[in-house]
Amino acid sequence: MTLHLTSITLTYPDGDRTLTALDAVDLGVGAGEFAAVTGPSGSGKSSLLAVAATLIAPASGRVAVAGREVSELGPAARARLRRDHIGIVFQQPNLLASLTALDQLAVMAHLAGRSPRRAAGRAGELLDAVGLTGQAHKRPHQLSGGERQRVNIARALMNEPEVLLVDEPTSALDHDRGARIVDLLGRLTREHGLATVMVTHDLAQLGAVDRVYSMADGRLTEGAATRAA
Repeated sequence: MTLHLTSITLTYPDGDRTLTALDAVDLGVGAGEFAAVTGPSGSGKSSLLAVAATLIAPASGRVAVAGREVSELGPAARARLRRDHIGIVFQQPNLLASLTALDQLAVMAHLAGRSPRRAAGRAGELLDAVGLTGQAHKRPHQLSGGERQRVNIARALMNEPEVLLVDEPTSALDHDRGARIVDLLGRLTREHGLATVMVTHDLAQLGAVDRVYSMADGRLTEGAATRAA
């Protein structure tokens, strides 16, 4: 499995008691697989993404990303693992207002110390892959909400990750634009061999995913596959 969470428990102090955000969660997602995690607010979905992204260390359990056991890594090594192997699509695109769509992607490669020339070429390829070839030189205010989310997705793929973590990608979009974004994520998952986990409240947008999980009170339950092989 490209992403493997084993018996993950995450707790937080809550006054004079302890709150369990994740309760012995197991999750495995392989290359080319698109998994969705549904559940109400406060069920633990965001905590699951944060642990998978190595942003929060669990109280117990194991996290493995692209064959690397996260608990064996120090802070600097975990940061490199996130940079090189994990793409994160945040709920809000948070694009830099002064940068064009092309530059939003290129800056990610710059932060990773990669060749500017190679970065420009890959940025152009990714914008083409997400259907924004003609929008490369537009800034965020010149793009629609759906187009900004597409830039957000392309940016997450810039450093060629094996794992893609997606937080509520359709929350600010209408049904049709949301459906196109989820279909795009499914296509990119298969074409790039990604292990993709999408957290969503939108139960109407699950047709493109391979497997659905439900989270309640910090516990993860697997549902049936939704897309024919």
